[in-house]
Amino acid sequence: MSLAQNATAFGGDDGLMAECQRVGISLAPEQNVAVVTFDAPDSPVNVLSSAVGTAFAKLFDMIERSPAYTGAILLSGKKDTWIAGADIQELSSLKTPLQGEELSRAGHVVMNKIEAMKKPVVAAIHGACLGGGLETALACRHRVVTDHPKSILAFPEVQLGLLPGAGGTQRLPRTVGLQVALDMMLTGKNIRAKKALQMGLVHELVHPAILRTIAIDRAQKLARGDKLALKKREHGATNILLEDNPIGRAVVFRQARDAVLKKTKGHFPAPLAIIDAVHTGYSDGQTSGYAEEARRFGDLAVSPVSRQLVYLFFATTALKRDTGLPVGVQATPHTVQKLGILGAGFMGAGIASVAVQQGTLVRMKDASYERVAKGYAAVRDVLRERLRKRQITRVQNDDTLSLVGTTIDYSGFANTDLVIEAVFEDLKVKQAVLKEVETAAPRAIFATNTSTIPVADIASVAAHPDRVIGMHFFSPVHKMPLLEVIVTPTTSAETTVTAVEYGRKLGKTVIVVRDGPGFYVNRILAPYLNECGKLLDDGASIESVDAAMSDFGFPVGGLTLLDEVGLDIAGKSGAILSHAFGDRMSPSVTLQKIIESGRLGRKAGRGFYSYDSDGKRAGADSSVYAFSSAGQQRKAFDRQTMQNRAVLPLLNEAVRCLEDGIIASPRDGDIGAVFGIGFPPFLGGPFRYLDTLGLTEVVRLLEELNRQFPGRYEPARLLRQMAARGAQFHAGVKPS
Repeated sequence: MSLAQNATAFGGDDGLMAECQRVGISLAPEQNVAVVTFDAPDSPVNVLSSAVGTAFAKLFDMIERSPAYTGAILLSGKKDTWIAGADIQELSSLKTPLQGEELSRAGHVVMNKIEAMKKPVVAAIHGACLGGGLETALACRHRVVTDHPKSILAFPEVQLGLLPGAGGTQRLPRTVGLQVALDMMLTGKNIRAKKALQMGLVHELVHPAILRTIAIDRAQKLARGDKLALKKREHGATNILLEDNPIGRAVVFRQARDAVLKKTKGHFPAPLAIIDAVHTGYSDGQTSGYAEEARRFGDLAVSPVSRQLVYLFFATTALKRDTGLPVGVQATPHTVQKLGILGAGFMGAGIASVAVQQGTLVRMKDASYERVAKGYAAVRDVLRERLRKRQITRVQNDDTLSLVGTTIDYSGFANTDLVIEAVFEDLKVKQAVLKEVETAAPRAIFATNTSTIPVADIASVAAHPDRVIGMHFFSPVHKMPLLEVIVTPTTSAETTVTAVEYGRKLGKTVIVVRDGPGFYVNRILAPYLNECGKLLDDGASIESVDAAMSDFGFPVGGLTLLDEVGLDIAGKSGAILSHAFGDRMSPSVTLQKIIESGRLGRKAGRGFYSYDSDGKRAGADSSVYAFSSAGQQRKAFDRQTMQNRAVLPLLNEAVRCLEDGIIASPRDGDIGAVFGIGFPPFLGGPFRYLDTLGLTEVVRLLEELNRQFPGRYEPARLLRQMAARGAQFHAGVKPS
């Protein structure tokens, strides 16, 4: 299109044309329809900023006034993204709640402009339509989405400690109903295109090749006043009872609030703010609802919780560009097309289940047909769950499962690119399978899934130690997001980048750590779990210890976690770490004796808790107290005291890992703890939390505890040094 034609398309307004072009908005007339394309310059995705919002408002105002257009469609110029949400950088620059509120109100102006237009606007959606993008789509009169795996719709704001701030809390319930809307906003879950059609979130589903054509046709028909034959959202008896009357809605809101408080324990303010904003819209009208949304958005945008969650968002985004190699070192990753897995148990099958979902051919080996059959069944069950949730089709399920092959020998391993061992946690066993793999799969990288054994010890028997690396997955593999890639002094750069690249292909958040007992995640977890056990030694009850840790923000208490991991596994890991680090990693007497008694945790029906035949927890097992030096008599502990005793050594060990070079940066340490052990994300990770507490205060608390329990709480040297000079791990964090 020539400059003159461009100017004509923009109604002859050169200033508007220039303003739109700066933010990547173009306009082309087609059959009297304004085809608006958003393609943000120098960005892989489209995001909404103040500048984009202003340009949209002016552009749609011009389209409304221009006789050249009967309607408009909104397209994306990006390959797999429509609009990915708000500009997080802009949100991070907000200083006061009022600034956030004003930003939200400005968003309302833009969306209200689109919604109120007499000329229809059709959202032509292909790819991710998230947050502010979905708010934009909801403001359009008609929504067409492509039937494509990349087309997903969601309100993920809650994951950043925010709520939808451009009218989403008011428009979504009117579109899909109260209960569905609350579920979407409170979970942030992705809605695929077919499901979006079924729930009434979009109006039509089309093939990507005809998206533009169909959108233009619908804009023309709506402009003429034609009625479109569309499937209406189902509105059954339950909806009538619970959503169409004030009493029923009160029940929905109360249940939603109770569920949020039970899950978050009040640590996350955004879910409650979402409920309040939606409730205000129903009880006091839409105008009041918009006002409440803007006010709540302003409060949340500058809240400490949102700041920490936004930090984690930027940290994980930056990590995706990190090769894991030292600065200045470059290497090209090998392509992993065929994966060998040694061990068809829980971990091996879990790794296989995520690998086949990414199209990798998998060969899984174990010692007997019975074991490989169980492993194959476990992979099948993971896929079957996705099928049940309609995340994949029956054909996709069958095709994916066909990628798994099983064996009790090394047949089929010769052409594997990567072999991951997930065998028994024993050094000699792992060394033995390494030597076997070097013969059976001569060109493969060998990765060990060990959780605590130093990789260098395993690699010491290798003919090619440069091709040996650690890939420590977390259980259950198909749910846990973290992967620790562990490098030894002899691991090659090519091996490192291959493991990192493949880990990311599997959908994992990957941190690269240096080799050492426990690596990073298990090393910082050990003193935390040990202290939970030592609280039992000193007379605390099982329930009170776990409640204190859950209230701190961990997803489950430390003793529950030990039962889930397996007491036998925890015992082996603890022994390795205690041998490596001495008294500060020594396990509790109670834990040692309970392991000696043969209790294994949930998998055997008995640990710190009792479990029924289905594995459901029946309650704390008071017979555990017989293993404690305090005996059956329990005593009350202050909750803050219990939290300090368990959490401070975790923080201290994280600093030691940084000091020892196990982790490359505080950022990696934060991500590893949050995604690996569930360290409370609203605290930002161990290093962000240390900054928030103030390093001087942390040293004081550690010294106080170290006087009570000599050797267990000695502050890390780096922590002392930084506290002495008033330094921080992350600049700009305000101590509480």
